Amino acid sequence: MDARSTLRQSMRQKRRSLTPKQQATAALKLLAEIKKLPSIHKSKHLALYLPNDGELDPTPIIHWCWKMKKNVYLPVLHPLSHNRLWFVRYTPRTPMTRNIYGILEPKAPYRFISAAKMLDIVLLPLVAFDDKGGRLGMGGGYYDRTFSFIRQFNAQKPRLIGLAHHLQKVEQLPTASWDVPLTMVATDHGFY
Repeated sequence: MDARSTLRQSMRQKRRSLTPKQQATAALKLLAEIKKLPSIHKSKHLALYLPNDGELDPTPIIHWCWKMKKNVYLPVLHPLSHNRLWFVRYTPRTPMTRNIYGILEPKAPYRFISAAKMLDIVLLPLVAFDDKGGRLGMGGGYYDRTFSFIRQFNAQKPRLIGLAHHLQKVEQLPTASWDVPLTMVATDHGFY
């Protein structure tokens, strides 16, 4: 696990070193790439995230989804199950709060919660990725535990698409047995 920790630290530093202008440009390029996916146009229920720690910003995608009348959900730390996520519907009027990690999420009480298996597509953050669908997250295992049913039951839904800056790509990731592979990774330079 030392290799994962070292890689995680290095990649987080790389993405945090991007300037605000580079981040904004990357976010708009990502939107252009995402709009090329037929599955995005067909989907009705999408989960995204709000950026933190230099993550590639999906806010332009969120605004585009709202314009296209799609239901947008954000991850919320599950209050009863350790290291799991709920997905709460997010609109421009959703009251927000910061969770224990300082990340913005919808504030309780929640009006619209979606089970993970009911989502069409989940656009999720990552720290590093390889071209085989490997994803290195922040280390808490929230997404892997929440979506473990995909691996366990060979579920076809939701499609998990990682979002990352191109500079977060590595040749090969050290993987663990509990890692849930991604359908693909979308970057500001294209898809893997």
